[in-house]
Amino acid sequence: MERIRWGIIGAGSIADTVAGEFAFVPQAELVAVASRDPDRSRQFARKHGIPAAHRDYRALIESRGVDVVYIATTHPQHRDIALAAIAAGKAVLVEKAFTSTLAGAQEVVAAATEAGVFAMEAMWTRFLPAVEAAREVVAWGRIGQVLGVQGDLCAYRPYNPASRLWDPATGGGAILDLGVYTVSMAEAFLGAARQVHCVGRYAPNGVESAATMSIGYAGGGTAALTCGFDVHGPAQMAVYGTKGWVEIQPRFHHPTTISVHRSGVLPRIIEAKQVGKGYAHELMEVSDCLLAGRIQSATMPLSDTVEVMRVLDTCLGQLGRPQQEAEVTI
Repeated sequence: MERIRWGIIGAGSIADTVAGEFAFVPQAELVAVASRDPDRSRQFARKHGIPAAHRDYRALIESRGVDVVYIATTHPQHRDIALAAIAAGKAVLVEKAFTSTLAGAQEVVAAATEAGVFAMEAMWTRFLPAVEAAREVVAWGRIGQVLGVQGDLCAYRPYNPASRLWDPATGGGAILDLGVYTVSMAEAFLGAARQVHCVGRYAPNGVESAATMSIGYAGGGTAALTCGFDVHGPAQMAVYGTKGWVEIQPRFHHPTTISVHRSGVLPRIIEAKQVGKGYAHELMEVSDCLLAGRIQSATMPLSDTVEVMRVLDTCLGQLGRPQQEAEVTI
């Protein structure tokens, strides 16, 4: 079986977790890692048995032995690294949030489309078996016409202005780190947004610690979504229809169970366990797409990524927190 050769740019916690998932993906091989810190790159390579450890991003991007680059740096760096990889003819899997701004997302999408190069946002939740089961229930018409989504993703983190989660220079704040999950889930079921209203709370340094988004959709649906670092929450998601509803059980961004509810009928419980920690499914999707010669994923198309970034960008603007992309030397 032909295998897709992967390189990782960034050696932080999410890269560490995803690297461990390649053991569950027979059609993929992790062959390179790059970090600006040579020691960190070497340690990461040793831990995960990666043959090549690069001290700069350019070396990995230009490596002939790499087919696809997984970009796992902080949000503001995604745009420039993705553009450089696409220009070198490399497919890209870009960690969510895809970029820091709508304009940045549009630049990356335009470049990938023009070059005919595969690109996808690493919204791993969309590929989990339980979420796929929820989409199938909706597609079969079991809950009728979908007109509402309600959910939260709150993950308490002590305030630490030195942490990337709270640092405005690294795209910190609840919207890009947590809100992206809720908005992407709502978009998957309701489509394009027509109206967006966002309110929030702020940390001492001005970064949003929590936000609530009320969204009206072009198809008539509505969503009420909450995210936050300063509170605890169940992380539940419900999809409402004219004949019933689907609950994606907590925590919804990595669920193993959904329940289907219809008037006069006992709830149906569907269990669908993930492989590994769940990230393997998006790695399988990218590798399968490349082996099949596709330049987009049907489950996480670039149009969905741009729409999600449009909502996030609007929310950040309403909170007085417009973002910028970082200028990255490749």
